[in-house]
Amino acid sequence: MKALNENIPIETEQIDPQEVKQELLKKYPTKVARKRAKQIIVNKVAGEQEMQEIGANTRTIPGIITQRGCTYAGCKGVIMGPTRDIVNITHGPIGCGFYSWLTRRNQTRPDGPEDDNFMTYCFSTDMKEENIVFGGEKKLRAAVQEAYDLFKPKAISIFSTCPVGLIGDDVHSVAREMKEQLGINVFGFSCEGYKGVSQSAGHHIANNGIFKNVVGLNDNVKEGKYKINLLGEYNIGGDAFEIDRILSDCEITVVSTFSGNSTYDQFANAHTADLNTIMCHRSINYVAEMMETKFGIPWIKINFIGASASAKTLRKIANYFENEELKQRVEEVIAREMPEVIKVRDEVRARCEGKVAMLFVGGSRAHHYQELFKEIGMKTISAGYEFAHRDDYEGRTVLPSIKVDADSRNIEELEIHPDPERFRPRKTDEQLKKLQDEGFRFKDYDGMMREMSDRSLVIDDISQYESEQLIEIYKPAIFCAGIKEKYAIQKKGIPMKQLHSYDSGGPYAGFRGAINFYREIDRMVNSQVWKHIKAPWQESPELAAKYACD
Repeated sequence: MKALNENIPIETEQIDPQEVKQELLKKYPTKVARKRAKQIIVNKVAGEQEMQEIGANTRTIPGIITQRGCTYAGCKGVIMGPTRDIVNITHGPIGCGFYSWLTRRNQTRPDGPEDDNFMTYCFSTDMKEENIVFGGEKKLRAAVQEAYDLFKPKAISIFSTCPVGLIGDDVHSVAREMKEQLGINVFGFSCEGYKGVSQSAGHHIANNGIFKNVVGLNDNVKEGKYKINLLGEYNIGGDAFEIDRILSDCEITVVSTFSGNSTYDQFANAHTADLNTIMCHRSINYVAEMMETKFGIPWIKINFIGASASAKTLRKIANYFENEELKQRVEEVIAREMPEVIKVRDEVRARCEGKVAMLFVGGSRAHHYQELFKEIGMKTISAGYEFAHRDDYEGRTVLPSIKVDADSRNIEELEIHPDPERFRPRKTDEQLKKLQDEGFRFKDYDGMMREMSDRSLVIDDISQYESEQLIEIYKPAIFCAGIKEKYAIQKKGIPMKQLHSYDSGGPYAGFRGAINFYREIDRMVNSQVWKHIKAPWQESPELAAKYACD
């Protein structure tokens, strides 16, 4: 497989993806290459053939530099971090707390000056060597007490880091003790960074913890005819604000968001909604399943990334409630929003048509953002997740065939039963059957691979080496990933869009978000600066040499 030397794109149809796969694998040792081969798939979706099986949710091979985060990052940083009025205390070294502090640009908007907002604070026990030797529970008790004395929060949560698991500090017993002593809700998470394959384990642990300790504690019913929970939306760059605006215009009430711009009371009240809607499937599907079992709330997969996807989602929600007035209002909102979207889309498409994108982002973003690129005529030639499971790629139909391994057994599986007093099916069996006969799909997700084109490369847990090889071969117009890849990609003369926290910009959800994204990508891929990325001595070196290993 010959890599291109010029910084220009070529027709992707001329590149054999099977050859690209072999190029990515050839420098690995045989055993490593065999494992990676299962995680690099040349996509095939045509015809009636079964979806290919991809290797996913397996531990990263030591020595390979990947994009993944740890279990603690998934629990504290992703799920619980965007909640503004819970004091989130990291029990561990200060570096762990600082690492997970506002790194994703989660935004919030308190309802008034009296509302608590602790997101700007970094709470940590700051464990030292002496705490590792003699234990840190005493220091943790003091930290919880100090946080309460200073802020008087409604709840305090505690997050275990790697040293805590290694020395055996019991954060749960400390939480129970302080809960009784302070009279507020105090709860802990056993989310040591090494506990799972990736941050995905932390999502699961956070889902379990918030469901056990908070969901269902407040039975007050919020006003509104059409009440939903928005799950798996973290309000990065203000995305949730834009989604809330659209839903409010449709007179759809959001009871709680898990967990962008969220509050403790929203979590406690979430069981009163009539429908759960899931944006990021991997990070939050656990709590949706448990809420359906315990309280009778059905869930559906949605997507507010992309103008067409947003319109489709609004119509899906309206169809669920089976109300003609709501359906009409949704159509009015779509009709109002789309003209400006179409105007900007067509303007940008004229400059972006045919360009190639690559997306390697956690959660569902590597899937959802392909919709936005498609709307401006760009093609996603390769994509993958950091922490996905097979169902995120292949769809939930494969769930019965996935074997539970030792890593998954590290995570507590809650045994959930219908609540004897509050279990209330939101739809009768007849209503559910009628909707399903009309093509409505509950608790379903097709996965990313079905919506990607044939011959595109699907790569799980991509390495830095593989990223650089793909760039050399395909010369994409843009590469989307996280902060760890940003500067290495840019140094190769390729614009890099950070889709974990956007770096700057946003929102990119909903109709106005689509417009923002079109303009941002247009600016990035058509900028002339990338042609001048090489310094003069790189263009015309005076000295040439080889490494001894070459």
